[in-house]
Amino acid sequence: MRPLTLAAAVTLIAVTAALPAAQQPGERTKVLGFSDAGKAALIEQMNAAVKRGDAPGIVEIVVNREGVLSEGAAGLPTNAIFNIASMTKPVTSVAIMMLVEQGKLNIDDPVSKYLDGYDKLQVISKFNAADATYETRPAKTTMTVKHLLSHTSGIGYGFTNPIENALTAKTKKGEWELPLLDDPGTKFNYSASTRVLGMIVEKVTGSTLESWYQEHIFKPLGMIDTSYAVPADKQSRLAPQFTRFPGTITPLPKTPVATTAKPPFRGDGGLYSTVEDYSKFVRMLLNGGTLNGRKILSESSVRMMGENAIGGIFVERQPDADKQRTRPFPLGAGKDKFGLGFQITANDPATKGFRSPGSMSWAGIFNTEFWVDPVKHVGGVHMMQLLPFYDDGAIRAVRGFEETVYKNMP
Repeated sequence: MRPLTLAAAVTLIAVTAALPAAQQPGERTKVLGFSDAGKAALIEQMNAAVKRGDAPGIVEIVVNREGVLSEGAAGLPTNAIFNIASMTKPVTSVAIMMLVEQGKLNIDDPVSKYLDGYDKLQVISKFNAADATYETRPAKTTMTVKHLLSHTSGIGYGFTNPIENALTAKTKKGEWELPLLDDPGTKFNYSASTRVLGMIVEKVTGSTLESWYQEHIFKPLGMIDTSYAVPADKQSRLAPQFTRFPGTITPLPKTPVATTAKPPFRGDGGLYSTVEDYSKFVRMLLNGGTLNGRKILSESSVRMMGENAIGGIFVERQPDADKQRTRPFPLGAGKDKFGLGFQITANDPATKGFRSPGSMSWAGIFNTEFWVDPVKHVGGVHMMQLLPFYDDGAIRAVRGFEETVYKNMP
């Protein structure tokens, strides 16, 4: 991988500082809410983040229930298309709740009701890190759809959990195919649980995720740039990807992106989108499940998704088993709860000046992130394409965005 040259970096900064008017926040503003000073502050925040090297390029949008308050970019066009990775997960979680409302499943149903192989689950009781051998025992509890939604299923992720990292490398199996790390319902592990939810969606609907999401979520919300593929005439809008591992920002090798969506599709990742598209998903949640007269979910279901679903358990700090892909995460670990598909912000003095307690959020591995604040009725979407997840610069940029938003709220 080739590092950015000084000339390229200077060019990037110069381009960022002189973005055309079409890329400035407020250009597509639909609702008055941010002052000109507030919009200028967001421009400065983005340009400063790129100039100091937090990320090669950033696109941000701020919305309320009625529309866009501010939108802009630094180093990228505002309509750039991003690999949103795990920001696919909330879409899958919403799909599950839609099927619950249709009476096609229940969140307390055992997973084995829909998928084979989940009726006699085993839990790892002893693990030898030297050779990745292990012993198991029968699971003490039954895995339910709710456990999958709240990441308490006992499934893990290889890039965060050392045991899963060793086992996926050794067996070449997916995390959902391996013995569990913990009994369902006993511990929070960020995981491939939502991939299993995607399998349930396809089993219950008899449709692929791409087809069902397009018909029931994306088209009703007007999300015209969101898909598991990027059409040929939109590929020029794909945001380039970078890494800062082990310490210098370098471009990631280009990998082909499908121009036509073809299965298999993942419930836990794989979608491409833009900040404007994803902000419509955020606004739907801010409006209690409805946007522009199109009902996706009931208000009660949205409220349920934002409530504590893990009881006395807390969101735990996830380790960096694969340091090229992630650093330890998330913010709020040890204090925040998890709902049905969303991290729920705790009532903590450390969050003063940021999103309200009870806000719903999640992120993608390339450091895309969003939040939905049901108290102040505002949401934000921040996108870049930089590894590792929770890179210091990336977190500084997203926190700077959020802090600037709340400092300039009317």
